[in-house]
Amino acid sequence: MSKIKVGVVGTGFIGPAHIEALRRLPNVEVVALCEVNIELATAKAAQLGIERPCTFDQLLAMEDIACVHICTPNFLHYSQSKAALLAGKHVVCEKPLAKDLHEAEELVALAKETGLVNAVHFNLRYYPLVRQMKTMREKGDLGEIYSIIGSYLQDWLFYNTDYNWRLEPDKSGDSRAIADIGSHLMDIIEYITGLKTVEVMADFNTVHKTRKKPLKPVETYSGKMLQPEDYADVTITTEDTANVLLRFDNGNRGSVTVSQVSAGRKNQLKLEISGSNKTFAWNSEAPNELWLGNRDAANQVLMRDPSLAYAEARDIMTFPGGHNEGFPDTSKQLFKEVYAAVAAGKQPENPTFPTFADGYRELLICERILDSHRSQSWTKV
Repeated sequence: MSKIKVGVVGTGFIGPAHIEALRRLPNVEVVALCEVNIELATAKAAQLGIERPCTFDQLLAMEDIACVHICTPNFLHYSQSKAALLAGKHVVCEKPLAKDLHEAEELVALAKETGLVNAVHFNLRYYPLVRQMKTMREKGDLGEIYSIIGSYLQDWLFYNTDYNWRLEPDKSGDSRAIADIGSHLMDIIEYITGLKTVEVMADFNTVHKTRKKPLKPVETYSGKMLQPEDYADVTITTEDTANVLLRFDNGNRGSVTVSQVSAGRKNQLKLEISGSNKTFAWNSEAPNELWLGNRDAANQVLMRDPSLAYAEARDIMTFPGGHNEGFPDTSKQLFKEVYAAVAAGKQPENPTFPTFADGYRELLICERILDSHRSQSWTKV
């Protein structure tokens, strides 16, 4: 079998997660690893068992590299995705696609012009029971959607000594909690329900107005503690928490809460979608269970099981019932669909995976949520 050769850019938290998922695909081989300088690339490549450490320009010059994964801080997504497309490479980009709508719009247009495969890593769509909910909605099991309640809670920025590049607007953008994890939540809501968010009312809060920035490198989610003299005080302008009211194109309503300072919540996305037939409730920290609420019958819990799921959800299940699948499997299943397109050599007419256009859509919603917070008023999307 001739394997598709891949280069990965960036080795923070998410880069190695991409690599691990790619290694589970039989027709893909990660052969190149890019970092900010060749010394770091060499060290990380040795650590991760990748044969070619390189700079970004060196990566683009490698003719046998078919696809590039952009896993760098947000401010680099636009320039690196654009350069990769212009070099004739298929691109998988981390979210957000860009720092602003103009950049994202340009990338969508360029991707369309080149015909190259383009994807954004909205991997949470690929929990099997998320696709089960989408399919149940499409088949009429849910009925007309009455309301949506969602939350995405984390605690990795709980202390004022917790610090990361995502706290710096020049690297991450003017929104943090909404842009970082709220984008996943807004994407998954529209993906499952088929509804469009048409208006938003947002209220942000910055719990830690000042944080202590480490003067030494500390990797994301590492939990390492330094000494007092190892910190510098930094003013924080992006949100730790956000509450957003939503209006949808079917005339009904929803609300979401996002937080990166909720003690004990490591990475919990929760959804409750109420329809005229039943209610769906799902929690990403128990992703193999879907609660189905009924008015006139006993409530049910559907366990992730290929023999009990619709065919569309079964397509992204690898193991039998009772053999749990979780976060690492979501990227594998997304990449499985992406690399079917890469093998075909072009973007499908109707992609099943999230594309640059989906990245633009979520950036638009997040920008309007930020606008709403600033104006303290309802804002059209």
